Amino acid sequence: MTKKIVILVVITMTFFSCKKEEKKVNQKLNVVTTTTMITDLVKNIGGDLITVEGLMGSGVDPHLYKASEGDVTKLVNADVIFYNGLHLEGKLVEVFEKMGSQNIKTIAVGEVLDKNTLIGSDYFASNYDPHIWFNVDNWKQVASFTMKKLKELDPKNANAFETNGKAYLDKLNLLENKLKTTIETLPENKRILVTAHDAFSYFGKEYRFNVVGLQGLSTATEAGVQDVQKLAAFIIENQVKAIFVETSVPKRTIEALQAAVRSKDHEAIIGGTLYSDALGNPGTTEGTYIGMFEYNVNTIVNALK
Repeated sequence: MTKKIVILVVITMTFFSCKKEEKKVNQKLNVVTTTTMITDLVKNIGGDLITVEGLMGSGVDPHLYKASEGDVTKLVNADVIFYNGLHLEGKLVEVFEKMGSQNIKTIAVGEVLDKNTLIGSDYFASNYDPHIWFNVDNWKQVASFTMKKLKELDPKNANAFETNGKAYLDKLNLLENKLKTTIETLPENKRILVTAHDAFSYFGKEYRFNVVGLQGLSTATEAGVQDVQKLAAFIIENQVKAIFVETSVPKRTIEALQAAVRSKDHEAIIGGTLYSDALGNPGTTEGTYIGMFEYNVNTIVNALK
């Protein structure tokens, strides 16, 4: 995060502080979210009773995202900011710290999860894998937590948030059952998922997949030639038939891996494009958390069968 953006945060906060105090009692709660997954979640629970502005769009990599001047204006005008935490939005951390010092409420939804259930890492700054949404049970806990916080922030609409939240939890339960049914059609010896970066560990742990990413947990760490060669050897040894690109990671990393495998007389097709750190385009099925997860699982299972 550049010093320019941090200074801008302080200046903009001062400018808007008086305006926020003039806010009408009957005005909707103004919520700002970071990732598309959190935006979708908050919209499902808040409905038309709140206004939601998401900072990141489809295909955006939250690991590398930097706040623009326009983002800072959105943040300082927010009543509350919901973000993932666990250092997913690494370059926004300093901005969120400034928000907290100015009494703008920031909520890291990942903090609700029991640390004993999180996947650790020796190579990532937070020591925890931040891709928590790839376990539906995690996301149900996040949904319940978000519902609770919205009720606290806007008590007059608490009953509606409760109704919306419970309805969404029912949908997540249905999703969980549907995913398990689809995955059970794939023999366990074929459950090897090779992707551009290590975003699917929670998915692998829950559904018994051996997940291998070319890059680490954060896309800020680039894969080198040795990483490509090592993974190519793994693919050949395990006779992996398909590897996957991701919408938020440049395709060239997986294409380089495919070329390395092919140079050793083994063919691994690109089985499809998975949504990892961002949802699909708004208005599409993949533009929702539920639609994204179903699409990913169908793509993985069909390619590996």
